Amino acid sequence: MSTFVSMLAYGLADGAILALAALGFVLIYKATSVINFAQGEFLLVGAYMFYTAFVVMRLPLLVAVVVGVVVATVIGVLVERLILRPMIGENPISIIMVTIGLSSLLRAVVQMFYGTSPKSMPAILPRGSVEILGATVPVNRLVVILVAAVVLTAFTVFFRKSRHGIAMRAVADDQQAAMTMGISVRRIFAMAWALAGVSALIAGVLLADISAVDQNLAAFGLLVFPVVILGGLDSVPGTIVGGIIIGLLKQGTAVYWEPGLATVVPYVVLVLILLVKPYGLFGETRIERV
Repeated sequence: MSTFVSMLAYGLADGAILALAALGFVLIYKATSVINFAQGEFLLVGAYMFYTAFVVMRLPLLVAVVVGVVVATVIGVLVERLILRPMIGENPISIIMVTIGLSSLLRAVVQMFYGTSPKSMPAILPRGSVEILGATVPVNRLVVILVAAVVLTAFTVFFRKSRHGIAMRAVADDQQAAMTMGISVRRIFAMAWALAGVSALIAGVLLADISAVDQNLAAFGLLVFPVVILGGLDSVPGTIVGGIIIGLLKQGTAVYWEPGLATVVPYVVLVLILLVKPYGLFGETRIERV
């Protein structure tokens, strides 16, 4: 029982971070129909930006968080304005290749300034452990789950209640209809990339605190693809469910089967879902008539 509880805590924490990272992916896809292969590098850049503000510049924690959010927002907007906007109307394969190139560029920039060795960062989440049903669970894992739940709830309220959130949903449903209602589609595109950068920043900081600030953050970010395929490319609730399932599956494989397969099984699930239910658990089935 204690092993199961421990696996549950670790799996839910990983799933919560994956859900945050996948949220940015889904936002971009819903608003712009762009499949962003650089989402993992957004996590990497977000974590290093926070590291720079908090450790290198020695800013207070809250100020470092604000600086990180501002930088993530600016990067998201610049990527949309300078790289993706000129590609509007181009072949989808061309846009995918651009995002793959963007991922390589972001990783190269991080390596150029910070090198490839892991960086040490003071703990920002509480350390220590608590005992739950006989299992010793790290407090920081529980805090990660709580923080991710609060952030995901805040994003959900934003989409459902705020004017900008409703505008984003309108653009996602029908761009032409949204334009006739006076909604600036280009502004919504920029907002989607900015919010994707912010969600990746939060996910990157949480992941860096429970692991390390290094290049492996981008590799962890690649798990957003099994998450969004499982939950649905255009489904925000699907990212939460998909993140939890993939996180638990990854940890369950490491604990009960073979640790070396923990990073492989999510991609096996990706292939199976594409074969059985290609639109995911909550994705919208699209039927095109010619």
